[in-house]
Amino acid sequence: MSEHAPPGKGPLYAAGVALAVAIALPLLVSTYARQDPELAGIPFFFWYQFVLVLVSVVLTSVAYRLVRGHEKRRRAAEGLSVDGKGDER
Repeated sequence: MSEHAPPGKGPLYAAGVALAVAIALPLLVSTYARQDPELAGIPFFFWYQFVLVLVSVVLTSVAYRLVRGHEKRRRAAEGLSVDGKGDER
């Protein structure tokens, strides 16, 4: 038995929220279905979607790091190798 307690589900919930936001923002078309304001002659519709891509990349990266950290803590609590190598199951 390991002396470490298993990690809570908080990081997994946070990762789920981050991914849900990354998915839901582009679906809210009414927030960006317009031309003004323009940025360097580019209509709002286009540059806002580009910003959404960058925001989605950041949120997905945050979710990935949260899940990876949770998995490392879970494996450590179970007495398994943290990197996942050398486990024979």
